[in-house]
Amino acid sequence: MLYSGVPLLGAQDLVKAYGDRELFAGASLTIEPGERVGLVGINGSGKSTLARLLVGLGEPDAGQITRERGMTLGYLAQEPEMDGGATALEVALSGLKAWTDAMVRHQAASAGLEAGTGDVDALVAEQSRAAHAIERLGGWEMRYQAESILGHLGIPAADQVVGTMSGGERRRVAMARLLVARPDLAVLDEPTNHLDVTTVEWLEQHLIERFTGSLLVITHDRYLLDRVVTRIVELDHGALYSFDGGWEAYLTAKAERAAQAERVEANRGNFLRRELAWLRRQPKARTGKQKARIDRANQAIDTDAPAREQVAAIAVGATRSGKTILETQSLSVDVGGMRLVRDLTLVMRKGDRIGIVGPNGAGKTSLVRALLGQLEPAAGTVTRGKNTRIAYLDQGRAGLDPDKSVLENVADNDRHITLGDQTMEARTYLQRFLFSVSDQARAVGTLSGGERARVALARSLRDSANLIVLDEPTNDLDVTTLAALEAALLDSGGSALVITHDRWFLDRVATSILAFEGDGRVVHVEGDYRDYVRWRERDRAEAATRTAAAAAPDPGEAKPAAPAQQRDPATARLTYAERLELAGLMEQIDAAEAEVSRLEAELASPAFAALDYQEQATFLAQLADARSRAEALVERWGELEARSELP
Repeated sequence: MLYSGVPLLGAQDLVKAYGDRELFAGASLTIEPGERVGLVGINGSGKSTLARLLVGLGEPDAGQITRERGMTLGYLAQEPEMDGGATALEVALSGLKAWTDAMVRHQAASAGLEAGTGDVDALVAEQSRAAHAIERLGGWEMRYQAESILGHLGIPAADQVVGTMSGGERRRVAMARLLVARPDLAVLDEPTNHLDVTTVEWLEQHLIERFTGSLLVITHDRYLLDRVVTRIVELDHGALYSFDGGWEAYLTAKAERAAQAERVEANRGNFLRRELAWLRRQPKARTGKQKARIDRANQAIDTDAPAREQVAAIAVGATRSGKTILETQSLSVDVGGMRLVRDLTLVMRKGDRIGIVGPNGAGKTSLVRALLGQLEPAAGTVTRGKNTRIAYLDQGRAGLDPDKSVLENVADNDRHITLGDQTMEARTYLQRFLFSVSDQARAVGTLSGGERARVALARSLRDSANLIVLDEPTNDLDVTTLAALEAALLDSGGSALVITHDRWFLDRVATSILAFEGDGRVVHVEGDYRDYVRWRERDRAEAATRTAAAAAPDPGEAKPAAPAQQRDPATARLTYAERLELAGLMEQIDAAEAEVSRLEAELASPAFAALDYQEQATFLAQLADARSRAEALVERWGELEARSELP
């Protein structure tokens, strides 16, 4: 990690254009050691292009980019490149070239000693040099840490070949490669795209607690911006504007800046009106003072008004609906012989907006397909209301023809689009989604990911509906478009089913959450995402209490206890069993920490270096288990100790 007192990276007066489309016009940016910067802006403004220039993948048309000498730089692209024949673990460790080389040398020397071939003294010396290099470059646990990071990112099979993976899986492997390498500056382009909520929450915690380098994050995830970054930089009309703090602070500061710009423009307008009125009253002969006043008026006339931010004007064309929109009775969904949804009963009424959350691969999209009639249920029934009209945005954005224009993809051969009782020209409709007349003529295949997402959204919402079904609508959309979509769903008064990992979106829109909890269990929780998190914490605490009670010693012939009333485990007084547990915890903690110390001493000993890879992996797993047990015991002691002081 560099702490030289100078910026890690600086960009001064950058200019970049593609044809007649200018992305930057004098943009400047500085990133200091330890800074965590969020980069925001509308789709197509040039955020990804700026990121590529900053990491050296391309050159600006003008301006200068400087990087601190000796700094290490990591870059997560939206479509990362890697060796398709390598395993996930090999890719994750590829960012540690010096460490990997030292491991190869150590294993070769160890193999030579074990086989009894070669110069023994030379092999011992090489093994020792390699062992010291491994310790200096991160230690013997790096391989285990890489496997752990891959697992947390949803890649449990570290030996899987990346060439067999989906695009989303390859992005997660690339993310693991960057996190394992721990560069001085990490540039992440949409890191949360295609991650489930649990993985995004883990990534946030890792960046906050474990990653010590500087960050530049391009993301639409407003929770992440609010929790992780220390400064937000907005790319707007070719210039960069900096705001200290997270997302909420950025919104406040931006609102103040917009209000100030409006006041300045209003004052300029008032000045112009007064001066023009004065000029019309004056005779043709001018004094020196009059000429100076005329010059001031001309200067004000020549000054451009501040550019207004473009905001999508999304609307949902509502249509009449019945009392019931959608119902399921004991619904079960199977895919590939695996039960993804088990016995789900759900009644969806007018105005319900249900957010669907769960791990990737849990069955969220399969459930939606069953609800839409695209997938036959394994058991149970799905009933759609007689007047239910559905608009569906699928995750894969199917139906877009990359060779056709934006206008052709959205309007087909129709010149007009009808939303509810309003009919408009197709071009006007697309302008609501921030596509100018010239943009509408562009082939969809030439658009950025965010622009294609807006095309797909415009296509799915072009017909009137009373049930909007959106599968990962927030992927690739900029924050202003997300806010417009949120407002459209809230204003429509209709119903919605939304699969998303965007917690901010769910907190604004959802009236309830449908959560995949594993083994086909799908629960329906009233409220927004924060309400679901509170429910989840209570549910897991109660499950842990039940598990502990089941593992407690049999009290013999004691009478069965009366059913316990429901209580909040975090605020309830200790039970008798918990008081006994607390009394014995310190002794267990001492023993657990002693075991960790013993294993760590073995890890640092020369004997560990002589073990083969499999033996090292087994030992490191044992050490991780010991550390986890010690941490769990300390956490449990803290919880019980806090509750022991309750009145």
